[in-house]
Amino acid sequence: MISQAQTQAYQAGVNYLQQISALLPVGGKPAPVENPQMVDIMTNLRDRVSVCTWIGQSIGVLNLQLQSYLRACDECFNEIDRRSIQIFAVPFAASIRLDGFCNLATTPISILVDVGRVAPTDWLALIAHEYAHAHLGYAGHDLEYAKILNHLCLGLGLPVLSSIQSEANLLYWPPYQPTIDPLAFWRGESTSC
Repeated sequence: MISQAQTQAYQAGVNYLQQISALLPVGGKPAPVENPQMVDIMTNLRDRVSVCTWIGQSIGVLNLQLQSYLRACDECFNEIDRRSIQIFAVPFAASIRLDGFCNLATTPISILVDVGRVAPTDWLALIAHEYAHAHLGYAGHDLEYAKILNHLCLGLGLPVLSSIQSEANLLYWPPYQPTIDPLAFWRGESTSC
């Protein structure tokens, strides 16, 4: 039997995903939660209830933790040089080959991260990567991006790039450890958060 608290947590998780869907681009327009292009948890019959329930119970604490990482990134820059940025955790669809996404079209700029895809000890590395895009205001991985990312890495105590040989070097920098089953975190099977 499902308790009223579990039902409320499930509904809170569904509501959260609906709110986050406004930050997900699809052809220049916000995507509905059911859109399998970025978030497809509502069509995942096996995991939908456990994921939405966990989100409803835990997303507030998780997003506070991510906001503390965002503030650490902000502290690497003078206040006058900081951009208006917000951050949220969201389980991306398995078909999406992104661990994080920076939506430059929102105000404030939105960083969305699938923390289930990255070891918790490496969340800051993922956030720093997306923060560099937000700070610059574009998605490319060019020399200017490398400079900003190295600046962040120095300030945050993350590994810096010794040389920039190609854009490919920057796609997954700073390095982080991917997880085997990203939805395990979202189902509440992880000890973190």
